[in-house]
Order: sequence, then C-alpha cells, then structure tokens
Amino acid sequence: MNYDICVLGLGYIGLPTASIFATKGKKVLGVDVVPRVVETINAGKIHIEEPDLDVLVRAAVQSGNLRADTKPAPAATYIIAVPTPFRKEHQQHKTPDLSFVEQATRFIAPVVPAGALVILESTSPVGTTEKVRGWLLDELGRVRKAEASALGVSLRFAHCPERILPGQMLKELVANDRIAGGLTPEASLAARDLYRVFCTGEIFLTDARTAEMAKLTENSFRDVNIAFANELSLICEKLGIDVWELIRLANRHPRVKILQPGPGVGGHCIAVDPWFIVDAAPDEARLIRTAREVNDRKPERVLAWVRAAATRFPRPVIACFGLAFKADVDDLRESPAVEIVERLAHDGLGEVLAVEPHIRALPAALAAGGGVQLVDAAAALARANVLVLLVSHRAFAGIDRKLLAGKAVVDTRGFWK
Repeated sequence: MNYDICVLGLGYIGLPTASIFATKGKKVLGVDVVPRVVETINAGKIHIEEPDLDVLVRAAVQSGNLRADTKPAPAATYIIAVPTPFRKEHQQHKTPDLSFVEQATRFIAPVVPAGALVILESTSPVGTTEKVRGWLLDELGRVRKAEASALGVSLRFAHCPERILPGQMLKELVANDRIAGGLTPEASLAARDLYRVFCTGEIFLTDARTAEMAKLTENSFRDVNIAFANELSLICEKLGIDVWELIRLANRHPRVKILQPGPGVGGHCIAVDPWFIVDAAPDEARLIRTAREVNDRKPERVLAWVRAAATRFPRPVIACFGLAFKADVDDLRESPAVEIVERLAHDGLGEVLAVEPHIRALPAALAAGGGVQLVDAAAALARANVLVLLVSHRAFAGIDRKLLAGKAVVDTRGFWK
C-alpha cells in the first residue's frame, strides 16, 4: 500500500501530526522503533499524556486512515519528527546530536518513491535539512545504486518546524502560523500546500536555513527572558527583596513584561535549542550562551536553599512537588525538577518524596537508586517537614495553606505565597 504521508517518530510531535492528517482524510503510516508504541497506537490508544489526544488518535485509527508500524513504506511525503538532543560530554559547549535524524533519513531510502517530499519537523541546527538530503542521497547510492541518481534529483526537501506547546498541542497545531522552508522554492510550496490540509494559521514561505534559524531564535528569545527573571531572583535573594513583588510592580510599566522565575528551564526545546546557535556561532552568541548558563545553574541554587531548610530538622523528610518541565503536563524531558530531586536523593539529606500527579511511575533516573518515593500530595503533606514547590501544577493550587504551617517551604514558583 502506498501512503499519502509517512511520519517517522510517534512522540509528542509526530503522533498529533500523524493523527490530525489522518482525520483530514490522508492515508498515514506512523513509524516508531519501539514496538510497544506501535501496538498502543494501533489499538487506538496513546502512550503520552495530552488533552484530547486520545480522542484524536482513536478517531484516526478507527477511520482506517492511520496505521503504525516499525518500518516505513512508500509514501508521497515523509515527515521526520524524531528527537534532536544535545551531547552532554562537555558542559561548556554542548553540541547537537543528529543521530536520530540521520537514522530516520537513511531508514526511508529503500522505499522512498520518485518525487517524494521529505519534511524535517524536528527542531534542528542550521544546515540540517541539507544534511538530510545528503544522508538520503548517500543511502540511496548504497541500497538502490542503479536508480539513485535519477531518484535523488526528483526528491524535494523542506524544514517545517513545529510551534506547539505541551498541554495545548491540538489547538496550537491547527491555529498557529507555520513556516515552510524548502531547499528549493518548489519544495516550500509543496510543504505549504500539505499543511494547508489542517492549518488555519498563515503559512510563510522561506528557505530551509531561515526556517531552521527561526525556530531556534523563537526558543532562544524565551530562554533569554527566563534567564533575566531567574537572575533577578538571585539578585533579590542577596539584597533581601521579594522577587515576586518586585516583578509584579515592575510589570505595571506599560512596556515591561518580566516572566516568572523558577527552578531552571526544561523541555525538549527551550533548554536545548539555544545550544544549537551557540555551537554554530560560539564567538557571536555570547548573550544566548550566558542565558543558558544562568538557567542551567539555577537548580544548584535551589539545592542550596533546600539544604539550608533541611538543617532545621534532625530528621528531614523532603517532599518535592512536581517533576514535569512545566505545569500540567507529564513531560519530564530536560526537567530541572527531576535533576533537583535526583541530586537530593544522592546527597542523602533525608527521606525524599516526589509528588507528580501526571505520572504513574518514577522516571528511570529517580527509580534506579531507590532513594525517592512517588506519593500523592496528601501523603507528602502528612509526612514531610520540608516542602519544595518545583512545578506550578493546578493540582497544587488548592492545597490548604494551613497544612504548610510549621514546615520549611522552598517555593521556587511563588505559587504558595
């Protein structure tokens, strides 16, 4: 069977994208290398938490337009939506890891038909779409040598970065403006026409390099602004000023909108993408690098606050509220909260409890050592004498402030003020 679209990677971006195309009448094959993910989706179920995604996936599968497999098949369009993390070997200069993109690209070489459109959705360093073309042409030369030259000339390549926020994915997937950046004008137009199937926002045409840099710029802008708020929190601590009141008052200026500080920055985009710019232009990206360093160091300061609070009790029991990288999602990728809880358990300051209403089991990083227990909020409040608010989940807003009395509270979000 030939498909209209083959989506490689069925995670937070690939699964919603595949499903919405399917509900719009496209024949879609979703590909993931994890058999459990494939089985779950083919059963009309989901393996990630996102409002209304279960309904969308079930509808897509029941319509017969969405099927999942561990291997790709011939399709008119291939959408690559796999992770693009960074390598952590060198803390001072984190470099992009494009191995998943390369593997996905080479994976389609045996089946890609002439004239196919290959779209990279994964947030990537500038020049990655060109690498995708190079990897695919190289692999075609290995596995389909006789037809590789003619086939390669017929293929079109574009970068169309996603711009969706966990917790609001389905709404933003449809409504947000998009960018279609091709290696050729023809590829840009083809990508634009494809996303018009479901996108009600405006779709802007550009070249692939500009599209790649646009997504990195958007997330770096956010990172710099968060770093300003986090740095303010450190300055205010030193000067004895309530940072939450300070920001509230400063934001009364009509042209000032300071963000809220927190325990750091996480997620698959903002905590990662600025490093791609720094890696590409290390001498020029000085402000972007500094912002990353400010945000990366914030968990260490939070740990210092928690250690100081723990000294108030002969037998500290530390309850950490929230593990996700942002409020009201189950996404733990690059979460500073996970890093903080892991460090607390390693330090052996006392018993460590984790409260995360959006997950059913601890992530491997916390479960491995056995030093952290996953409990509900009521149990944490009853057992702990040190409370650490790391994520402003709505579930924590209704906690009776009387239950905080007599306990040491480290509120990194100003949520319980």
